[in-house]
Amino acid sequence: MRTAPTILHLDMDAFYASAEQASKPSLRGKAVVVGGLGPRGVVATASYEARVFGVRSAMPMGQARRLAPNAAYLMPRFGLYRAVSEQVMGLLHALSPLVEPLSLDEAFVDLEAAGAAWDRDSALRVGERLRADIRAVTGLTGSVGLAASKMLAKIASEDAKPDGLVLIEPGTERALLGPMPVRTLPGVGPATGDHLRRAGITTVDELAEAGEDELVRLLGKAHGHGLYAMALALDDRPVNAEREAKSVSVEDTYDVDIHDRVRVAGEVRRLADRCVGRLRGAGFSGRTIVLKVRRYDFSTLTRSETLRGPTDDPEVVREAAARLLDSVDTTGGVRLLGVGVTGLADYTQEDLFAQAAGERAALVLEETPPEPVAVEAVPRERGWAAGHDVRHARFGHGWVQGSGLGRVTVRFETPQDTVAGRVRTFRTDDTELEPAEPLPLVLVSPEAGEAGEAGEAGEEAEEAGEEAGAQGSSEPASFPKSRSGKGEGDGAATSRP
Repeated sequence: MRTAPTILHLDMDAFYASAEQASKPSLRGKAVVVGGLGPRGVVATASYEARVFGVRSAMPMGQARRLAPNAAYLMPRFGLYRAVSEQVMGLLHALSPLVEPLSLDEAFVDLEAAGAAWDRDSALRVGERLRADIRAVTGLTGSVGLAASKMLAKIASEDAKPDGLVLIEPGTERALLGPMPVRTLPGVGPATGDHLRRAGITTVDELAEAGEDELVRLLGKAHGHGLYAMALALDDRPVNAEREAKSVSVEDTYDVDIHDRVRVAGEVRRLADRCVGRLRGAGFSGRTIVLKVRRYDFSTLTRSETLRGPTDDPEVVREAAARLLDSVDTTGGVRLLGVGVTGLADYTQEDLFAQAAGERAALVLEETPPEPVAVEAVPRERGWAAGHDVRHARFGHGWVQGSGLGRVTVRFETPQDTVAGRVRTFRTDDTELEPAEPLPLVLVSPEAGEAGEAGEAGEEAEEAGEEAGAQGSSEPASFPKSRSGKGEGDGAATSRP
């Protein structure tokens, strides 16, 4: 175990929602909810203003609307989030070669690896400078945790939210963890938490007192051993800069159940193509094709097929997914479909699969009638997603507030504006109105040095978009905060004794 708090955990604050507020002056300081807006959509992230009303990540969007009916509800813009993430990760890599990203908005950093920090004071300086740089480069805030282990650093960043820094002094971990609920520890989800509660274990102290043998009996060997070590604040996991992807997958949830078998098959083919696109984009191939089907009654079926070698051939993946679909009864309707590839490798194995897949695909095309043109010809009106960027030939850059009944309402403003922009309504087929790329949240001059270079890299990354899929950001911790000392920016630095 380390003797200095040189592992840093960064978690951006309400990342997606904060990026939307920074991008849209009219939403600053207001409740914003980002996620799927259909009847079966879920919340990806809620701003802190929306959380006051009880809105949380992973909550059904219908429930969120009931809790906060006046909030702004927006579709995710992953092109923008990925661009900002590139800027933030660039700042982290400038601190250390050992950066372990966990998601677009969260990462561990080993400050000791490159000599960036070696004791309490140097770690605090690095943490405060990082927070200031993130604000300067992105306009957003992030919370920082510093500790001698990954587990404690993450707990510290949760305590620091929003926009703060918390340092846990080495040697104080046991006393700090003891009164916390067991759900604080990594790997303790709702099911494990309920299981432990039924056994009379609700705090980390009670977990440690139960003993290793009892935890193994309750939870199994691997989970019991690991949880007991964490209860004793023992965590020697290194920061791993080479985290390997275990799978690549895509899935869609449909607003209305799909009953037509031909359309289900068409959706599976489309998902297979999207999955291969992501697979190739990540530089991988894979051996195992996975099909996920959630039926009308919420039952979820998973089917898989392992090939003789890794492939990134769309025909092979498409045909394997089609074979897996043949084994699933979709008579009552389908509400979700997904296609994934596991067993990843960084090479492909050419064999008879490609030729066989081509022949089978040709046979399928002969036997399956083409889908009606109406399925592909999506009305223009449906393209105006709430929150997405547009540009008008006369009024400039703006974003969609809403659309329907042949009309689209646009608010014209940019991230650099200090007041809310004007709102105008157009026909959805207005030829002067077109989709646009997101604008950078902060304009950085070339003379701005290293931070400017990181900002320019993020702006270039902005060009690469990704289809919207939601992933939630971390919630604030529930245990009390003890603030002392003053930090740069609006947040405070805290040293946990």
